[in-house]
Amino acid sequence: MEPGNARHRPGNGSGVDLAMDRLRRGAIESCVLALLRGGAAYSYDVVTALAGVDGMVTSEGTLYPLLGRLRREGLVETRWQESPHGPPRRYYALTPEGERAVDAFEAAWAIFRCGVDSIVDGHVRAGDPTTPSLEETP
Repeated sequence: MEPGNARHRPGNGSGVDLAMDRLRRGAIESCVLALLRGGAAYSYDVVTALAGVDGMVTSEGTLYPLLGRLRREGLVETRWQESPHGPPRRYYALTPEGERAVDAFEAAWAIFRCGVDSIVDGHVRAGDPTTPSLEETP
């Protein structure tokens, strides 16, 4: 599979695509940081990992500017490494600040996911005085 191609993309050309695009834009930065938790990675490897996950369609053209911004913000650092297959490659790794950002996203995501699931599953309804708070929702 080539980076940038989805294995499965439900609803091609539908509202599902629009919803997936919005979700992806909101989460892609944190997903890239989380992928770097395992150690330094070459940008192509990050794109390949993202492309291998349903819904995480991306391309090198999207990833390079994002990695540059993460570097400028101090969340990742880079190093050049010789490659046996061509020119040297730039590898990206988390900084301590990047580690903290991933930890914060992970905690926030758990809360957010639980809240969204409660709403989508019908446990929370607008105008229903018996709707439990999110702390009480399974």
